[in-house]
Amino acid sequence: MKLLVKLGGTLLDDAASRQRLAGELATVAAEHQLVVVHGGGKQMTRYLAERGVESTFVHGLRVTTPEVVDAILKVFAGTVNHELVASLVAAGARSVGLTGIDAALTEAERVSAELGQVGKPTRTNPALLDLLTENGYLPVIACVAGNRQGEIFNVNADQMAISVAVGFGAERLCFLTDVPGVKSADGQVIEVLTALGASQLIADAVATGGMEAKLVSACEALAGGVGSVTIAPGAAPGILAQLLRGEAVGTRMVAG
Repeated sequence: MKLLVKLGGTLLDDAASRQRLAGELATVAAEHQLVVVHGGGKQMTRYLAERGVESTFVHGLRVTTPEVVDAILKVFAGTVNHELVASLVAAGARSVGLTGIDAALTEAERVSAELGQVGKPTRTNPALLDLLTENGYLPVIACVAGNRQGEIFNVNADQMAISVAVGFGAERLCFLTDVPGVKSADGQVIEVLTALGASQLIADAVATGGMEAKLVSACEALAGGVGSVTIAPGAAPGILAQLLRGEAVGTRMVAG
């Protein structure tokens, strides 16, 4: 089975959490064609603050100046990516650190002049991922993309995960987050949610902010041919094994 797991940066900021997840991912990669996409927003904000650079956001997206582009290469493609790769290697996986720039893996276009070098993925070219996963390697992709003119873009990690999942032909996409799942108006985690149901949660202002963005992304993945999308708590030990066994953990989204 082709599987994509997207890891929120918060889950990777703690060494113990990163090592636990690496062990789980290595086990899955031994049995399936697995690709990992990760964020690192928390680490990026801290890095910039330590250098006196204030982070500015427009509609939830970080304004990306040339100075911030330099930072995303150092933090997303550097520290966060390679700490995870090292943890995966220690867990026994043949892990390879990548960005969307490598071999034009994920191409993007500028969102707006106001946001600077923020990009939205336009396509993911799967040949490199197929080559790696078919030969037992585990690609780990930072949320940085490029274009054919050599520009570098800061890409929202959820959007990166969708593009990669669709291009790779993933049967399942798992968002491992710092929340237990998608909640209803009464605060209960919804076990199964359709795309229509997700749209209703957004329209009723039950899902707002980061969860609204994640639901929109999940619906895009389903529309792009991904079989199912799960939003689940990455802090729960054994979470990937539970999801692959079909246990009711988090929220599983389906097209209809």
